[in-house]
Amino acid sequence: MFRRKLTALDYHNPGGFDCKDETEYRNCIVWLEDQKIRHYKIEDRGNLRNVPGSEWPAAFQKYLQDVSSPFGEVERQEALDWLLGLAVRYEYGDNVDKYKNCPPLSTSSDKPVDPLVNLDSSSPDFKAGVTALANILKIQRHDDYLVMLKAIRILIEERLSPEAVAKSSQKKEGLPVALDKHVLGFDTGDATLNEAALILRLLHVEELRELQTRINEALVAVQAIIADPKTDHRLGKVGR
Repeated sequence: MFRRKLTALDYHNPGGFDCKDETEYRNCIVWLEDQKIRHYKIEDRGNLRNVPGSEWPAAFQKYLQDVSSPFGEVERQEALDWLLGLAVRYEYGDNVDKYKNCPPLSTSSDKPVDPLVNLDSSSPDFKAGVTALANILKIQRHDDYLVMLKAIRILIEERLSPEAVAKSSQKKEGLPVALDKHVLGFDTGDATLNEAALILRLLHVEELRELQTRINEALVAVQAIIADPKTDHRLGKVGR
């Protein structure tokens, strides 16, 4: 869960880092602040650098609040992963020209590879990361963590991509409607209520039209899957 980010940040032991080792964990936090994040002035890092001290958890909690972390001190893995991501962003920002000139990785095949294939879904770090993302995005828990991760990816692609955000922010402009040209079909005995009821009926009709459009799109998608017979001319018949 942390090895790739630690490697990118030139951490001295990315492969052997043990998040569950309290001393190693605290030293890693101090290293991130001293070498990469540098949110505090040097003279203000004393409490955080006091790794053996009993007050370190409180100092770390304050540090997380100061850097606007969405995680607290008790969420150890999530907090560390977030700080690593912050450090990577700062590292890139400090060396933009260096990373811009990096050659792209060559691939032996043009066929896209699903990045989820090579993940170790049984890893505790992987499970903790997926659970943290699911909690943030309010996605329902599932026994299979790969299924949860796929759901997270779909949600991000459909709701949080730049195109989706831009589309959702667009205001829909409707056409003016002359209410006197439409018939309500019943009378409430009050002209104001009649007008309100007519508006509600027109809105309901519009929603039904939108629903019908989505149903039609779903039917077309299903037909495209099931109505694709393959012809075997040698057998003289159509079918799979």
